[in-house]
Amino acid sequence: MAIYKIFPTQDTTLYSEHSLMNTGLDAILEVSNKLGLDASPEVARYLVQFDQNEILDIFSNKINSNQYNIYLKNFIAEAQGLNQNTFLEVLPLAQEWNNGTGYYANDPSSQDGSSWEYSSYSGSNPWKHSGSYSNPSGSYNYTSSFNLTYGPAGGGNWFYDVSGSLYVSIGYVQPGYVLGQLSFSGSSLINFQLRNAKDFEANVTNVVDSWFSGSIPNYGFIVKLTGSQEFNPSQYVQPQFKYYSVDTNTIYPPCLEFRWRDYSTILTGSASSSIVNTVDLKMSLSENAGVFYPESKNKFYINVSPLYPTRTYQTSSLFTSLNYLPTASYYAIKDLATNEFVINFDNNYTQISSDVNGNYFDVYMSGLEPERYYSILIKTNINGSTIIYDDDYYFKVING
Repeated sequence: MAIYKIFPTQDTTLYSEHSLMNTGLDAILEVSNKLGLDASPEVARYLVQFDQNEILDIFSNKINSNQYNIYLKNFIAEAQGLNQNTFLEVLPLAQEWNNGTGYYANDPSSQDGSSWEYSSYSGSNPWKHSGSYSNPSGSYNYTSSFNLTYGPAGGGNWFYDVSGSLYVSIGYVQPGYVLGQLSFSGSSLINFQLRNAKDFEANVTNVVDSWFSGSIPNYGFIVKLTGSQEFNPSQYVQPQFKYYSVDTNTIYPPCLEFRWRDYSTILTGSASSSIVNTVDLKMSLSENAGVFYPESKNKFYINVSPLYPTRTYQTSSLFTSLNYLPTASYYAIKDLATNEFVINFDNNYTQISSDVNGNYFDVYMSGLEPERYYSILIKTNINGSTIIYDDDYYFKVING
């Protein structure tokens, strides 16, 4: 199974109250509606973009024809003001933009990159309010939203489908726009409640498919509150989300995570007789060099045998026989310092494969933060019991 992560080439936050300010090097991305000193609402939205060549390479040389899903993942630094259900929208941005070198509240403020009013730098390329993008496959509309009562026009823009309406469902992450005449669904809708986790994982497969096919250009995503919660002057509607940016000094930058199913097995017919049927196992991990570069892809093999094999009359050792885990077996990877899953068990995307040499799984090291240690866990189902083996299978990713 395969999980592959890429990280942003650029990201920044747009602030309506500081309409020319660039924050391209900030460690934080913000999406919020909060009241200023004059009790007027101030809105923040953020932009994040991933390299188109990396996306093309993943489709062409890694996923190939396998089943896949793609997720935008952001990790929370701080959340405030969530006294009611709060929704974020993730939408495909419709205009080229510039990261810039600014920080929030620099004095004087940096204006050399994207801001609420301009996509390139102060005075250059105002955000377009509406329009269309045409190519041989069709014409695609884009729109924007702002409130001139509380600030200038701007705040980015985004592609939308013909119906222009959101499909809203109570759930953590749900597909967004209802399909119209266009071939892609333009948004993922994320629902937050007071005690929910505030990290988010938005299924953006349809949008990235559209970038890959060339239906719309890849300018990245814009993340914003839903319209009813932006520019809301109520003191009771002040949600604030602060997520880590690509410039964070933590291990939580945003990422675009590709998951595809390339599971294969030889454990059919008579070969299934070599599957272990006891939870008392001796297990080890082979093909583990212990240290890997970020560019590496490694195939780990799992060696397994019964701890107490059934007695039989034979001329060779039972421990030289090749044994396999049940097909319902999965791997996960944890950061050793934080004890957090960086790749969690997944029935579709981390199922352990098998070949004539044993059980195996592939790991792309590019999605793991370098200069850190990681631990591999194995989960399997044997005789109705779910067992997780955590036997100090460690490795480290280092900078090249």
